[in-house]
Amino acid sequence: MRSFLLCLLAGLLVLGNSTLFGEPSGVLQVYTSQPRDQMEEVIKLFNISYPAVKIELFRSGTTEVMNKLRAEFSAGAPRADVVLIADAVAATQLKLEGRLYAYTDAPVKGIPKELVDPDRTFFGTKYITTGIVYNTKLAKKVPSSWFDLLEPDISKSTIMPSPLYSGAAAIHIGTIVQQPAFGWKYYETLAKQGAVAGQGNGTVIEAVARGEKAYGIIIEYMALNAKAKGSPVEFVFPREGVSLITQPVAILKTTKNLPAAKAFVDWQLSEAAQSQSVKQGYYPVLSNLTPPAGYPSLSTVKILSADPALMLKQDADNKKIFATLFGG
Repeated sequence: MRSFLLCLLAGLLVLGNSTLFGEPSGVLQVYTSQPRDQMEEVIKLFNISYPAVKIELFRSGTTEVMNKLRAEFSAGAPRADVVLIADAVAATQLKLEGRLYAYTDAPVKGIPKELVDPDRTFFGTKYITTGIVYNTKLAKKVPSSWFDLLEPDISKSTIMPSPLYSGAAAIHIGTIVQQPAFGWKYYETLAKQGAVAGQGNGTVIEAVARGEKAYGIIIEYMALNAKAKGSPVEFVFPREGVSLITQPVAILKTTKNLPAAKAFVDWQLSEAAQSQSVKQGYYPVLSNLTPPAGYPSLSTVKILSADPALMLKQDADNKKIFATLFGG
């Protein structure tokens, strides 16, 4: 009997954070760039389906999330179980380093093929674009083009997020500099004429909504959410096109709670999570769901094309050049 009990105990220890009935449980460390207030709503809804899982968050911009992960990898003590970060380039970096778990049986039915990594190591959960926000009380001109920001009076009243903090900003800059009509000359002109960089997209909407700046480069949902709450702002999808990120979710190979990590990925790809995303102001990835009120159909929005492999290769240099121009 003693041997049987010891074997049973050993089995339970192997199961770790799963319950006797196979339901995910225990602590799940989620590292994310999604705003904390939104993540608190995510956790509440997730816990309705998985009440025995306690999610602990580390929340920062994608670049800082990646920096924290690298520090933990170097120390041989990674804590994250799951990452939910802004862009596929950062997720690809982790994949190429062999950091991600291949979740081959993830429930991807209905998820567009382009959002699913071929090796099933990460999965896009949203569509998020970057365009222009302006303060309706301060703007002397309603912008319709990225080049409107190059007018001297507009440049000096423009703020943008920094790729040294924000993954969305890194993708946007990586996209813009690949466009022949823009290149680095575009950012050099903005810097020369007085445009500034904040930290993340949150600093941009705060500055424009408060009237500290009249214009900003920003992800659409922050601007449109602020407008819905009464801030004097409008958002523009510039006619040349917008950059796009997909906020992928991925499981770290070193996770200490694989059942709960899989449950979190499953839930992120579910209709319940996608419906919540719409309420939070995001374009959903499931075609049977409609965008938030006031959003144009994504099919009508021009998306700037960019080579993700080249973007990955140039990422470090892009950040160095940006820091030279705008500080960091």
